[in-house]
Amino acid sequence: MMALRAPVADAPLPSEASDQAASGVQGPARAEAIACVIAALVLVVLSAGIANVALPVLAHAFQVTPAVSVRVVSAYQLGLVMALLPCAALGESLGHRAVFTAGVGLFTGASVLCALAPSLHWLVAARFLQGLGGAAVMALGVALLRFVVPQAQLAAAIGWNALAVALSSAAAPTVGAALLSSASWPWLFAVNLPLGVAVLLATRGLPGVPGAARALDATSMALNAGAFGALIAGAELLPAEPALGAGLLAASVLSATLLLRRELPKEAPLVPLDLLRSRSFRVSVIASVACFAGQASALVALPFYLRHSFGQEALTTGLMITPWPLSVAIVAPVAGRLADRISTAWLCATGAACLALGLAALALVPAHGSALSLVPFVALCGAGFGLFQVPNNRNMFLAAPRARSAAAGGMQGTARLTGQTAGAVVMTLLFTLTPIDAAPRLGLGIGAVLALSAATVSALRAGSRRGHGRALSRPPRRGTARARAQWRSAASSG
Repeated sequence: MMALRAPVADAPLPSEASDQAASGVQGPARAEAIACVIAALVLVVLSAGIANVALPVLAHAFQVTPAVSVRVVSAYQLGLVMALLPCAALGESLGHRAVFTAGVGLFTGASVLCALAPSLHWLVAARFLQGLGGAAVMALGVALLRFVVPQAQLAAAIGWNALAVALSSAAAPTVGAALLSSASWPWLFAVNLPLGVAVLLATRGLPGVPGAARALDATSMALNAGAFGALIAGAELLPAEPALGAGLLAASVLSATLLLRRELPKEAPLVPLDLLRSRSFRVSVIASVACFAGQASALVALPFYLRHSFGQEALTTGLMITPWPLSVAIVAPVAGRLADRISTAWLCATGAACLALGLAALALVPAHGSALSLVPFVALCGAGFGLFQVPNNRNMFLAAPRARSAAAGGMQGTARLTGQTAGAVVMTLLFTLTPIDAAPRLGLGIGAVLALSAATVSALRAGSRRGHGRALSRPPRRGTARARAQWRSAASSG
């Protein structure tokens, strides 16, 4: 197996002709495969957003408090974060298409269980199963795209993916509200079935990426689940029950330590330590965590900010936040095209800096003024995030060999969820420790600092392109046949 430190993402790419041969999908079948992957991701994102809108209705239907109803969302997130890396390992061992298809099937079947739930406990358990299925989709979706499109078009494919996710995020509240206005809550989950079945049928057109038949370590998977499960649960419980929350966080650290010690000697570890040894990959992961943390803290703070500082009603608040995902949808495809021409390090740094600038401006707008003055800054935040996300994801995947695409996808999803959890915890602590009028403004300021740190970290990647990347742009003019063979191996690995 080739060394896992090369190639870096900013290296000029091999010829498109060789990439097309390696992609394995040609003609109309390529469009169908791309549509299948994107539709599966839309299914996962829509389900998450729709459930968020339905929490008050679910609390009333099951006669529970709003705090208890949040378990419907938490269970889904828990299933996602616990299963991302194991699903990536399963994909590498059993084959990407097989595990992706199983994930879509589990998600669709769990949607049936959600729709039929007679109690909140049933619904929470079914949502956890949905999260497990969604983890397979998220871990292997972009990894499959890497085998569908030529490498030169990977950034564009990631841009299409970001566009679909952004539009789904923007549409989810409206879709959920429309369903609840004309039907009962079980239809929020039953609506997944037609699309889920269609995606299941379409998975037959995905490339049959062979698995490595690598033995799976059940102990490592259990430690991974314990580490991330205790992290999410402990972070949520820490403000309300400090002793229990701190105990769970300590258990998370212990599980993570044991997991890393167990996985460190392995050639292809569950936690992709081999990929994290690459500076380019490692920096992208750190920047992703910071940027998603900044975004999450802002998106939690904004509704309260608009409500308490500007007196906006729920409908108006939703409309004023909508420019954020719409800006992501507009900018993401453009960022995908730019990533093939401009250093991804500087694109990511510029995007994260725009996000930081937008959040800082939102935090400094005088309270009780016109709420419309916030809209341009909300749109700037979305544009900055879209400009950051696509090149950063592209760099993460191209910094990994093709054979470790699933591991890169699992790590990308884990970084995103870790950042989102950190941002939510920041806001929970602020709401607990500060007045309700002050917490949102502080949260936006902290979000700006986190985004600025993502910009700074991304800029550190800029120097890694010089020299090292050029070495992979073309085969050596002189040297042995072995040297040329090593170049071809590095280039084809992606």
